[in-house]
Amino acid sequence: MQRMGMVIGVNPEKIAEYKALHAAVWPQVLARLLEANVRNYTIFLREPENLLFGYWEYHGTDFDADMAHIAADPETQRWWTFCSPCQAPLASRAEGEHWAMMEPVFHMD
Repeated sequence: MQRMGMVIGVNPEKIAEYKALHAAVWPQVLARLLEANVRNYTIFLREPENLLFGYWEYHGTDFDADMAHIAADPETQRWWTFCSPCQAPLASRAEGEHWAMMEPVFHMD
C-alpha cells in the first residue's frame, strides 16, 4: 500500500459548490476509484488559503494504468466537468498534473 498526498487550490467563490458536490459523490465515481485500487480517500479544505489537500491509499501495482482506468470512465469525466471549474491548479505542479502530488516526509503507525 502506498500513501499519497496531493494539493490544489480552490476558487473561493466555488467552495460551497465544491462541498455540496462532495457531500454526495456519484456512486459510479466512487466505484471507479475502488476498481482502480484507491482506498481511504479524503479531501481536506484549508481556508483562508483556499487549498484542498487530498490523501488516499493506493493498493495496486500499476498506478499509471489504474489512473488511466479512472480517466477513461465517461461518468468520471462528467464529474470532473463539475469539479474542475471549482479548482485552481498550482502553478508549481508537474507537467501533466492537475492536483500537485506531494512527497511523504513522515508517517506514524
